[in-house]
Amino acid sequence: IANFVRPRIKALVGKSDVPDNLWTKCTSCGQMMFYRDLEEHHHVCQHCGHHMRLPARLRLQMLFDSGEYKTVEVASTADDPLKFRDRRKYTDRLKEARNATGADDALRVAHGKMGGIGVVIAALDFGFMGGSMGLAVGEGILTAARLAVVQGSALIVVSSSGGARMQEGIQSLMQMPRTTIAIDELREAGLPYI
Repeated sequence: IANFVRPRIKALVGKSDVPDNLWTKCTSCGQMMFYRDLEEHHHVCQHCGHHMRLPARLRLQMLFDSGEYKTVEVASTADDPLKFRDRRKYTDRLKEARNATGADDALRVAHGKMGGIGVVIAALDFGFMGGSMGLAVGEGILTAARLAVVQGSALIVVSSSGGARMQEGIQSLMQMPRTTIAIDELREAGLPYI
């Protein structure tokens, strides 16, 4: 019956047109909220005031005038420079994070207007492996800073990082000095960094 009747009944009834993400549960108070209401309140629970995780894509929409911006391509880096493996391959973890967030890595770089003034924003997404910093994030920060210098714009970095990405070892740790160099380039150009 389970293999014959149930599939036929499901085929007759068809799939529901109701999306899976209509409701979401507050991670603090446990109250259920209509997802559209949650977005209108900028991912803040209207019951307890808890601030929930905000994806980088939504953060960019909130910061730029009218939610309009242009994303910046960041030079590609090696996906798995150390051929790292613990319980799972690092490449499998990257694929999973990319599918979940729709981004190539934890950093999104964009430029546009904020309050009518041109800005470059680099926003980390905690949903991508805890917003950890690897080669691609370091390259993205450097790209964002150099774009800000070329455009004569301010650079705003929205940090939500879980630290260095252990799967990339010392190469991940070397991204911190690169970001310092990027900020020094802004300082030399006399541009603000927030």
